[in-house]
Amino acid sequence: MSRIIQILVLQIFFIVLPLKAENITVNEVLKNIRCLVCQGQSISDSNSDFAITIRSVVEDKIDEGLSKQEIYNFLSSRYGDWILLKPILNKYTYLLWFLPYILLAILGIIFYRSFKKKM
Repeated sequence: MSRIIQILVLQIFFIVLPLKAENITVNEVLKNIRCLVCQGQSISDSNSDFAITIRSVVEDKIDEGLSKQEIYNFLSSRYGDWILLKPILNKYTYLLWFLPYILLAILGIIFYRSFKKKM
């Protein structure tokens, strides 16, 4: 009897747990992809035909063994970088990533100079 329980536990460990890990990866990938129809939602939140199609494409790519980055590169090459909710840092997105910090530094300098003049 204990041998049967051991076999069942091993089956659960080797079959069910990898499936759960795969689903987590699918959800992580889908949450970073923008629905081009809804434009404000991720693919995981959208119910449009485009979202359903992209979900199946992502699942197929994961079944093929592609990593998150390879899937993002594939989708970006087809639909542009705008499809990613968190764009990749490259020469075209430097301004997007660093503009808030640049503006914060400029505002800090302006406030510092205005308070310095008042004193």
